[in-house]
Amino acid sequence: MQMNSPTIYALASGRPPAAIALVRVSGPAAGRATNILCGKDLKPRRATRVALGDPGRPIDDAVAIWFPAPRSATGEDVLELHVHGGRAVLAAVLHALGHVEGLRPAEPGEFTRRAFENGKLDLTAAEGLDDLIHADTDQQRRQALRQLQGFLGERAELWRRQLIEAAALVTAQIDFADEDDVPEDLLRPALVEIRALRDSIRGVLARAGHSERLRDGLTVAIAGPPNAGKSTLLNRLAQREAAIVSPHAGTTRDVIEVYLDLGGYPVTLLDTAGIRESSDPVEQEGVRRAEARAASADLVLWLCDDQDDTAPRAGAAPVWLIRTKSDLHGDRTAFGKGIRGFDISARQGDGVPELVAALIAFASDTFGGGEPALITRTRHRDLLEQCAVALDRALASEVIGIEVVAEELRGAIHALGRLTGRIDVEDLLDVIFRDFCIGK
Repeated sequence: MQMNSPTIYALASGRPPAAIALVRVSGPAAGRATNILCGKDLKPRRATRVALGDPGRPIDDAVAIWFPAPRSATGEDVLELHVHGGRAVLAAVLHALGHVEGLRPAEPGEFTRRAFENGKLDLTAAEGLDDLIHADTDQQRRQALRQLQGFLGERAELWRRQLIEAAALVTAQIDFADEDDVPEDLLRPALVEIRALRDSIRGVLARAGHSERLRDGLTVAIAGPPNAGKSTLLNRLAQREAAIVSPHAGTTRDVIEVYLDLGGYPVTLLDTAGIRESSDPVEQEGVRRAEARAASADLVLWLCDDQDDTAPRAGAAPVWLIRTKSDLHGDRTAFGKGIRGFDISARQGDGVPELVAALIAFASDTFGGGEPALITRTRHRDLLEQCAVALDRALASEVIGIEVVAEELRGAIHALGRLTGRIDVEDLLDVIFRDFCIGK
C-alpha cells in the first residue's frame, strides 16, 4: 500500500491551545515533508530537535521523529512533529504541510484504517482502539484495552487456523480418498476438532452476558410522584446542581439526563417529571415522557416520601423503592416481602452511600463484572453465532455427506475471517472507521 496511497497529515492530539501538540504525517511523501519542514534527514525512531519551518519562514522550535516503513504505526513512512500547541503554530504547520506535493488532510480514522490494511492490527483491535479513545470510565478503558491488545482477535485467529486444519482433513478425505498414502478415515479426527471448537465458541457466547453493553452504559430512571425528592437525589448522586429543586409540584417538565461514573461503570441517570394527573398540557407531555423513559430504562428508582411500600411496574426493568426524606420521618416500618428498598435523605445524604453501593453492584452484575468478556460488540456476537451455527450444521451433516461438512466449515471459517477483518470486510470498513477522530 505504501507506494500507491496518498500521503496524509492531521493533528493527532487534542484541540488547541495546549502545551504540546502532535501532528502526524503518513505515506510515501512523508520523507519529502521531512526534508522541507525539518531541513534535514532524521535518524529513524529518534527524537530530534529541529527548527521547523517553511522555506524562508520559521515556524517553531520543535521535536521531530521519523519512522520509516514498515516499522511504524501505520506500516508506512511516518513523520511525527511535536510542536507547541498554540493555534497560530498549528495553523502554520498545517498550512506548510498542505503545500507539500503529494500531501492531503487525513479523513476520520484514516491512520488506523491504514494500520489495519497494512496488517498492524486486526479489526477487533481497531474497534478496541476506537473504544479506548471514547472510554469515559475505568471499566470501559480496561475492556477497550483488552481488545486493542488482541484479547478477542488472537483467540478468533487461533480458532480460524484450527478450523482450516480440520477443513484440510475433510478436503483430503474428499479429493484423495483413492490415494494409497492417505489414511482411510480423516473425517473422524476432523469432527473431534470441530466439536471441541464449537463447544469453546458456544461457551464464549454463553458467558458473554451483557458485556457489549458496557460501551453504551446503564440507564437508571428516577421516577415517582411530584415533590418526592427526585431532583434532589439526582443532584446528590451527580454531586452538582444538575436539576432545579423547588417545593412547587411540576417543576421538572422534561427528562434531565446526567452521565455518571459509578465504580468505573458508565451510568446515565434520568430525572423525570413527577407522575400525576394534570390538566396542564405541558405537564401531561412531561408525564408521558417520564413514563416512556422509565419503561425503557434498565433500572427504575421509584421515589416516595411516605410509608407506602408499593411501586408500579416499569416494563421489564426492575424497580427499587426509595423512601425519601428520612430525616423528617424518623423510623419507618420494614419494606414488604420481595421489595428492594432503601430509606434515604437525599438532602442530608443519609442512606445514599448504601444506595450507590447497590447501584454499583447492579451495574457489575449487568455488565458481567467477573471474568473479562471476549465479546464487546454486537458484531462480535453475531459473527461468532454464525460460526457456531455453521459448526452445528457441519456436525449434523456427517450422515448426509462429507461434502456438506466441508461447505459448512468454509462458512464457519468465513465468519471468523470477517470477525478479524482477514477476508471480505470492505463493506464494514467505512462504517467502523468513520466514527474515529481525524488524527486517528
